Amino acid sequence: MSDKGQFQQGHQPEVQHQPLPGLEKNLKPRPIYDHLPTPDGGAQLYKAAGKLEGKKAIITGGDSGIGRATAILYAMEGADVFIAYLKEEQEDADETKKLVESKGRKCYLHTTDLRDRGNCKKLVDEAVKKFGGQVDILVNNAAYQMMVEDIKDLSEDQWLQTFNTNIHPYFYLAKYVLPHMKPGSTIINNASINAYIGRPDLLDYTATKGAIISFTRGLSNQYVGRGIRVNAVAPGPVWTPLIPATMTDDAMKQFTSPMGRPSQPSEIATCFVFLASPDSSSISGQTLHPNGGSIING
Repeated sequence: MSDKGQFQQGHQPEVQHQPLPGLEKNLKPRPIYDHLPTPDGGAQLYKAAGKLEGKKAIITGGDSGIGRATAILYAMEGADVFIAYLKEEQEDADETKKLVESKGRKCYLHTTDLRDRGNCKKLVDEAVKKFGGQVDILVNNAAYQMMVEDIKDLSEDQWLQTFNTNIHPYFYLAKYVLPHMKPGSTIINNASINAYIGRPDLLDYTATKGAIISFTRGLSNQYVGRGIRVNAVAPGPVWTPLIPATMTDDAMKQFTSPMGRPSQPSEIATCFVFLASPDSSSISGQTLHPNGGSIING
């Protein structure tokens, strides 16, 4: 069970490490995926309002972290979801499926490596088949990072892996899914605060997140006139399996925000609900910044 005390100011996860890609089931404490904070630092269940009733959503990296929370809140709002993940993440994906189904919606599982453009095409084809030809929402969320302090030590192979994971699939999936979308559909890309602050020990990751912002703006300009909106979310520190799988002891000790704690996946997922729903009908080409109070003017 998740520790709802994580919403209290000053909460800091203990230093811990996992092998890549990291599993939510092994995190201590478990991230919060369907509750939001109360003024006293407690927690309350997310209150759904049918904002996505009957919608069909593809979510990459939907097994854990922000992807899991988004899948669950989408289900609570009435959407069926199709989540993509790595085979090493099967246990997390199975749990997410159970959680989505407990909300009364369908959850389709798809194991794949999105670095292969052919796999991106297969993902879309399978989702379209499962959804009966309808795709209303694409959430590009899957990502890779690994801390390296100096460009001299950043290998060319890691640079390519980061770009092949973090930005190229966003292009492929958008390209393949758009023919199946109709006016009112949305694409939401997960970026990062690092695109705005230029984090030095995540140079390759930061570069891909900057590319995602520009990709979001350009694609929005192509499609907003056709009734399809494209936006981004740029989270700050948020407690997910990626953190213990990729960060050093010192980085984890400093893993916080101006509000005095990291965000929880549920707090980021609300942005993905907003951008997928009619509530954001006049917003496209923009980026939301759930980062705990960092002012980035972007």
